[in-house]
Amino acid sequence: MKLPRLFLTITAFAIAMGFMESAVVVYLREILYPAGFDFPLSHMPAGLGLTEVLREVATLVMLIAIGMLAARRFSTGFAWFIYSFAIWDIFYYVFLWLILGWPQSLMSWDVLFLIPTTWTGPVLAPVLVSLTLILLAVVILLGNERGRKTRIPGLVWTGLILGSVILIFAFIYDYSQHMLTHFSLPEMFQLKNPELLEVGIRYIPVRFPWWIFGLGEGMILISIWWYYKHINRE
Repeated sequence: MKLPRLFLTITAFAIAMGFMESAVVVYLREILYPAGFDFPLSHMPAGLGLTEVLREVATLVMLIAIGMLAARRFSTGFAWFIYSFAIWDIFYYVFLWLILGWPQSLMSWDVLFLIPTTWTGPVLAPVLVSLTLILLAVVILLGNERGRKTRIPGLVWTGLILGSVILIFAFIYDYSQHMLTHFSLPEMFQLKNPELLEVGIRYIPVRFPWWIFGLGEGMILISIWWYYKHINRE
C-alpha cells in the first residue's frame, strides 16, 4: 500500500480508536462521576479497576499490531505505532470535548494512565507529547519514502528512551509525592494494603513539574533533530 493511502487508513483507524476510548470514558464518568469529573477521585470497584488496566494494555497491543501490520522494517513499524498512538490520544480529547464539553481548557488535569502507577497532568502535556510523536513518525516515514536508511542509531534510541523516562517521571511526580507523604516506598508496593486505595483516591493535583517535562521533551526533540540530520547526511 502506498504511503498516502496507508496514511489515510491508519489515521482513520486511530481516530476511530480515539472515539472508542472517549466513549468508554463517557460511560465510566456516568458511573463514577455523575456530577462531572473532578478530583479527588471516586472509589473504583476492584473489578472495574482491573478491567480498566487490562483495557489500557489491550489498547497498546492494538496500536503495536498496527505498526507490525503496516510495515516490514522495525523503524517504519515503530513510526506507524507512535503515529497511531498520537492521533488516538489527540482525538480522544477532541471527542471528550465534543461529547462532554471537557476539558474546559488545555490546563485541565486528567488521569492519563494507571500503569505502573497513576499518571496525571494537564491535558496540554500529553497533547504536546503526541505532537512530538507525530513529528518523529513523519521524519521516519518521509525518510523511508525518499529511500533513506531509516534505522534508528543507538545514540538516538538512548536520547528517546531517556527523554521518555523523564517524561514519565514528570507525569507520576505529583501523585507519587502525595503517596510518599503517607507511605514509605516499600509500603507503596504492598498492593493488598487497603489504606493505599483510601489515600490514593484522596489525591488532588497540586502542581505539574513543567521543568522536568521540558527537560524530557527537549531531550527527545534534540534526538529527533540529530536523527533527521543523520538520515539525510547518509
